[in-house]
Amino acid sequence: MELVKVQPSKSSLVHPLYIPSIATMTSRGIPLDVAAIMSTTLEGILYGFSILMFIGTIWALTYKRRLREVNRLIVAVTVMLLILSTAHMIVDIIRLEDGLMKYRDTFPGGPAAFFADVSQITYVIKNAIYISQTLLGDGVVIYRCYVVWRSARIVILPNILWCCSAFTGFSAVYSVSQATSNAGNIFTKATGQSFFALTLSTNLISSGLLAYRIWKIECNVSALRTSNRTLTPILRVLVDAAILYSVVLFPTLICFVCSNNGQYVMLDMLVPIISIAFYMVLLRVAISKHAQDYVLTTFHRGTTTEQETLPSVKPLRVHISRITQIDDTSTHDMESENPPLTCKVYPIEEQSCAV
Repeated sequence: MELVKVQPSKSSLVHPLYIPSIATMTSRGIPLDVAAIMSTTLEGILYGFSILMFIGTIWALTYKRRLREVNRLIVAVTVMLLILSTAHMIVDIIRLEDGLMKYRDTFPGGPAAFFADVSQITYVIKNAIYISQTLLGDGVVIYRCYVVWRSARIVILPNILWCCSAFTGFSAVYSVSQATSNAGNIFTKATGQSFFALTLSTNLISSGLLAYRIWKIECNVSALRTSNRTLTPILRVLVDAAILYSVVLFPTLICFVCSNNGQYVMLDMLVPIISIAFYMVLLRVAISKHAQDYVLTTFHRGTTTEQETLPSVKPLRVHISRITQIDDTSTHDMESENPPLTCKVYPIEEQSCAV
């Protein structure tokens, strides 16, 4: 009986997020097993940093606040981002262990072929988690834009882009999950590129509208402001968050189009970066608010202390005199412009009051 070694078909070798050609001769860049190690390591570092920011965000949202004063929607989104990033990290660790240890010597083609095989359930799950994380992060930016503008018309275009991102993203995941030994799915590659372009456009447009609105408000109230409070720090952190996300997403799109394996590293880094960008905005707003409350509390305490340390003052008695002039025909006050020449002066009436 002749033994035949089965090689993985080209239809099962895909770009991260859906292209069927990663482990083939057309793939470029670092080997897939090396890319898997690098991506998981960098994601773990960023994930640890996002955990610290999550703790700070929860503290900022709940510190010295009653339960009914806590924004439950923002807290729910904060926790959901942590859950998704944690799940993605766990799936990446399991996938790394399977490719480098469990199936290292038994999978046809070795670790590189394993990490490119779309039939692996871990591959489908991690991409579904990434798309969910991306849509949640973009949705939060659109919601912030709506809250600041107070107009549904402003967010029509971002909402349309968001819906298109959801459709293309989950369509691509479904196409990958249904991959067979047939020829490569062209729709999968097209939807993958469309997803990256749509989510990048959604984030840039929503962040731009949000930053412009805050800048406009700052310009309008700057001339009337009586205190040192300003919206510039909040504006700066919003721009920084948008830049941080775009700086990672844009190279990912370039690597995806060029069929470069470096996109593996960029994709896994994006998941915790989405959470970090969300947390940094909330932390900056909360720090600004707590600083204002501290100044007001300190001023109030200082005023109260000064009042308590003032020496006691005895009541003063002030005599108020009133002089009345009466002539033969009428009565005039001393402040009259033309008092009569002939008048009778009566004794001064004294009144006293305590101060």
